[in-house]
Amino acid sequence: MNNRYRLLIETEDKKGLIHQITGAILKRDLNIEQNNEFVEKRHNRFFMRADLSGEPNGSLLEDLTNLLSADRIIRLVPKQKKRVIIMVTKEHHCLGDLLLRYKYGELDIDILAVISNYDHLRSLTESFNVPYHFIGCENADRAAHENKVLEIINSYECEYIVLAKYMRILTPDFVERYKDKIINIHHSFLPAFIGANPYRQAYDRGVKIIGATAHFVNNNLDEGPIIAQSVLSVNHTHDAEDMARAGKDVEKQTLARALRLVCDDRVFIYKNKTIIFE
Repeated sequence: MNNRYRLLIETEDKKGLIHQITGAILKRDLNIEQNNEFVEKRHNRFFMRADLSGEPNGSLLEDLTNLLSADRIIRLVPKQKKRVIIMVTKEHHCLGDLLLRYKYGELDIDILAVISNYDHLRSLTESFNVPYHFIGCENADRAAHENKVLEIINSYECEYIVLAKYMRILTPDFVERYKDKIINIHHSFLPAFIGANPYRQAYDRGVKIIGATAHFVNNNLDEGPIIAQSVLSVNHTHDAEDMARAGKDVEKQTLARALRLVCDDRVFIYKNKTIIFE
């Protein structure tokens, strides 16, 4: 039986709030193994993440509901691996990195399947005993193609979708179905160089750093809440191709870090930004 949980709270801040919450936890004979709090002062919002051990038997949520403000968000989730589907196109570096980390237990995830609009990465995926689904998109109606993708995703009951260099823009309907559940890696240090060919854009601008950004997907291109970012120094001797090669290492490391944070329940989305307990 799983007796380890994560308590995740967002609510209006008020005096004595931590005392009230920890008192409710103690009342239910639960132990706090780790605890993080943060107050977003501009909007007076309180955020809390706590690792608990014991059996809450449902009464803790009722107690907290009575204690906190009407616009509270309370989640009590078992501490267990998150169920993930990865979507890819042709590039292998992010997918390969995630599969290796998954095999050796570096990420708290179960990779249920890989879905691609090309068949290029089948052998890589299946060498890790992960199912691979190829759904071609050439000359296909976008809605029909996405419906086939959705059929596959729904058959697995996943918790998160990871776009590991999936080079297609998802429709608003698709994004809405998985609101705050789609994680993308963008090969640029957002908000700079949004859209296609960011390394060419960076080269033309003469930048001195390049980077990568992992973010949640919303219906504004590359403008979803940011989870993790990393940068790498470059200079005038680097052309766009050099930057792209160097950027692949930054991309895969940033995506893995973001996925680790999300799957450890360390990321709260508030408005269009994130609160992260590292």
